[in-house]
Amino acid sequence: MFDPALTQLATTCLQTLRERGWSIATAESCTGGLVAAALTAIPGSSDVVLGGFVTYSNAMKAGQLGVPNAILEMHGAVSEPVALAMAKGALQASGADIAVAITGVAGPGGGSELKPVGMVCFAVATAAGAQATTEKFGPLSRDTIRRRSVEKALAMVMAKASA
Repeated sequence: MFDPALTQLATTCLQTLRERGWSIATAESCTGGLVAAALTAIPGSSDVVLGGFVTYSNAMKAGQLGVPNAILEMHGAVSEPVALAMAKGALQASGADIAVAITGVAGPGGGSELKPVGMVCFAVATAAGAQATTEKFGPLSRDTIRRRSVEKALAMVMAKASA
């Protein structure tokens, strides 16, 4: 289902988490569960992957992950504060050691001057804290933006688990 490069990245991510003794949960919006799918495509991943949340709507972000409506209203769904709240919510709801969150504009529509197509916000959370970042992947295809988002999320997880 996934190409060899992405499969290898997911395999390496799982190995990094195993070496640390960590479990993971995902919270995804514009990727629609692709991070969880990439991880669980690897046989034996159930010893590391606890589960994932696909929270495409603001109501689901608030209801499933506890993202405060005030943050959604103030910053919009595509923002680092929302990504941070998603990651922290997934961490708390799942009991995982690490959680990764993604929210963005995959296109081809839905972008604005402030939040163009290709803008994606990421966050990683552990009990020790959380960090967020934003990438602007540019005017690329929806599939390319989503794939690059999965790659970025897995790389962030590995970096945090290796620190």
